[in-house]
Amino acid sequence: EHRRDSREHVVWESHQDRGACPRESPSFHSRFTTLSITREPQSKHRASDGAVGTGQGCASTSSGAAAATTALFEPGGDGQTPQVVLLVGAPGMGKTMMVRKVMVEWGEGTLHMQFDFVFCIDCKAIVLPMEASVADLVSQCCPGLRVPAGKILDDQKKILFIFDGFEALGLSLVQPEAELSSDPREVKSLELTLMSLLKKTVLPKASLLITMRPRALGSLRRCLKGECYVEIVEILGFSAARREEYFHRYFENPSKADMAFRFVRGNKILYSLCVIPVMSWTICTILEQELCGKKNLLECSKATTGMMMFYLSQLLKHRDRDNPQVLQQFLRQLCSLAAEGIWKHKVLFEEKEIKDCGLDQPGLLPFFLNERITREGEDNGSVYAFTHLHLQEFFAAMFYVLEDDGEMVSSLGRLEKDINKLLESYNKSRKDLNVTVRFLFGLVSQKSIEYMDKTIGCRISPRAREELLEWLQGRHRGLSHPGQALKVSEMDTFHFLFEMNEKSFAQSALGHFTDLDLQDTKLTLYDQMALSFCIQHWAGLGSVTLQGCSFHWQDPEAELDASVPWVGVVPWVWWAGERPGQVRCAEPLLSVLSIRLRWCRLSESCCAELAALLAEHPGLACLELADSSLGDSGVRLLCEGLRTPGCHLRILR
Repeated sequence: EHRRDSREHVVWESHQDRGACPRESPSFHSRFTTLSITREPQSKHRASDGAVGTGQGCASTSSGAAAATTALFEPGGDGQTPQVVLLVGAPGMGKTMMVRKVMVEWGEGTLHMQFDFVFCIDCKAIVLPMEASVADLVSQCCPGLRVPAGKILDDQKKILFIFDGFEALGLSLVQPEAELSSDPREVKSLELTLMSLLKKTVLPKASLLITMRPRALGSLRRCLKGECYVEIVEILGFSAARREEYFHRYFENPSKADMAFRFVRGNKILYSLCVIPVMSWTICTILEQELCGKKNLLECSKATTGMMMFYLSQLLKHRDRDNPQVLQQFLRQLCSLAAEGIWKHKVLFEEKEIKDCGLDQPGLLPFFLNERITREGEDNGSVYAFTHLHLQEFFAAMFYVLEDDGEMVSSLGRLEKDINKLLESYNKSRKDLNVTVRFLFGLVSQKSIEYMDKTIGCRISPRAREELLEWLQGRHRGLSHPGQALKVSEMDTFHFLFEMNEKSFAQSALGHFTDLDLQDTKLTLYDQMALSFCIQHWAGLGSVTLQGCSFHWQDPEAELDASVPWVGVVPWVWWAGERPGQVRCAEPLLSVLSIRLRWCRLSESCCAELAALLAEHPGLACLELADSSLGDSGVRLLCEGLRTPGCHLRILR
């Protein structure tokens, strides 16, 4: 009875801000998606030689809906059951959700039944007294317990203490062992009381689950060394399969979930970022708003940059609002560090570099940079990395477009703020700068300029916008031969313009060109959307040549699903659905004089749409279908289009 009463109360207390007991809230169960984790057992007598952390790749990854939580207090390969589990992860990786999952499973009586009582303390939200006993901590955590806290602790029940966000307490873990307590009722300083729990001088049979950021791990690991069997669990985020699962759990409507995931799957940047749970939530939240009242995402107004800016605004919410100058200076130094790293192919930064940049601010740094988890016994100083490479690329792009009071140089004084140098390097050899350049275009759109100024407090230089337009126009002029038509033959140009998503800018950038010429390109849904946007705003387009190109509506790795409608998916020249070779004509090509589809694997199934193209586009003078497998029946359909009064075609190859 006591166990049931305690379980009901503690679960309620840990979620009182949500206004309902978790086991009565189906949303938690329906939304929770299993996280990938690595585990590093650290025995009482000998520390493990394995390493946990980004790029270390030492341990197995959990799988299965319950495995991520059940594994926390299960016997390891050596048969030992950990008494202390340290759950480590960057902000937004899902540490608190893991804690909630443990609480819900225990509260429902489905898992973790080895514990008679579970007490959860949210270190980020609760205000603990300067002096307290263990019994006082329990009473403050759960003031409505039917059984006095002292009696529960005296009976030496099987107890689990959870400290969520341990580093938020800001306590010193160096305390005289002679002063540690062995009595759960004894009042001591908060540091000594917590150290007594950690060192097992009080309630030696109790278990501890402690969540923290990587930066706090080193001191806590040293504190626990040799005291008990400890397991370090690092949260790695969502695996590829779990990303798709999360989208389907987030959206109640299966067709919207499928549409949203296909949209993200076709955008390599967004899909990669979805490994971070909070980024998956950010993207789903935005796409849900975009889908509200719409049938599809073809006119999605939020490009990748827009989602990154929204994510940044969430990170900065309620942080240093009283001192915006400090926040702005931090962001500038962060962008400077990111840009310098991108130039040098550098993703790891030493502690000295962080301090030299003025970034060693505990209230801000962990939200942008992770401290790498080092091997036990390593003492080479802390090493930091951005939460994701694409985040580093985003901040690097910000470095080049932010307005500054003076000559903007990197924090170490070695990198000039020269956007043209970046663009020329990309053009010549540094194709790894593609994502950074794409973010440049996204950041200088009018919507981005207004959003950054109003929401984040950063001013974007209008000069950067002019420089990008000049570069884009000059870039393709240099690629076209003298005397020939000016053509656009680089797919990334369409990505850049689509990222910016401004009609007038696209018209200015493409206005001097007459030909589109792509070769040997696998066009994803995202590619086709980018092309669709650009062609609609390309008034001077006269010729379209696609040679050896293929079209993909869905993830090429996924199985073909004949139940998914393909007609009307992309409002572009043509598109392929689930069946190779099917095409569909569309409005953007009304002014085009010549279409060349060479070695694009067209079959007879596309000929009805090609016939419609001939009938509905009177300006079309040349159609080339080299190396296709149209068959006699396909050509007959084509002939029907040739006979229509609206067809003025002069050349068919």
